[in-house]
Amino acid sequence: MSIEEISEHLTRVGYIVLDDPLQKTLSDLLFSRCQDDGTLRFKAAQIGRGAAKKQLSPLRGDLISWLDDSNSTDHAYLVWMEALRCGLNSALFLGLFDFEGHYAIYGAGNGYARHSDAFHGPRNRVLSTVFYLNEDWQAADGGELRLFEPSGETVIATVNPRFGTMIIFLSESFPHEVLMAHSKRRSIAGWFRVREA
Repeated sequence: MSIEEISEHLTRVGYIVLDDPLQKTLSDLLFSRCQDDGTLRFKAAQIGRGAAKKQLSPLRGDLISWLDDSNSTDHAYLVWMEALRCGLNSALFLGLFDFEGHYAIYGAGNGYARHSDAFHGPRNRVLSTVFYLNEDWQAADGGELRLFEPSGETVIATVNPRFGTMIIFLSESFPHEVLMAHSKRRSIAGWFRVREA
């Protein structure tokens, strides 16, 4: 799908689901990187910002590892996201300044309660992205992303975390949740940001 089509859909709907936007070779390498391999690269995720960060496993149960530009696989993904950032800025004049992202692994029995990616305080995250790395994912495995309309009352989309699927959505507009996974669930979560005021 072209940048123009992605931009038009984001303008009209506020979110878009892409099937296999990356080359399969890169997706396979990203899957290999998204393994809790005992090296202590993955840490329990926290919620909040700055000094207010805290780990609340009943609300959020994933392990994360931030993308590392010095790693060739992570670098290739970041280059792809940079091209997307530039294209979206050109088409939509969003003022996107950079991208940050991390691998996320949810073990069986874990999810992430309904939340917003936009922090209270200065505006920062504008577009959220999730790229899924789950081979042979079945409906019984759970772990779907539920996207709510802005008031948080009505579900407007449910995304199956199938390998190679990506969702992009307006961070400030759509609360969302990760339903409980029944198998190990892998993804890359990321955010296009503007400079803080």
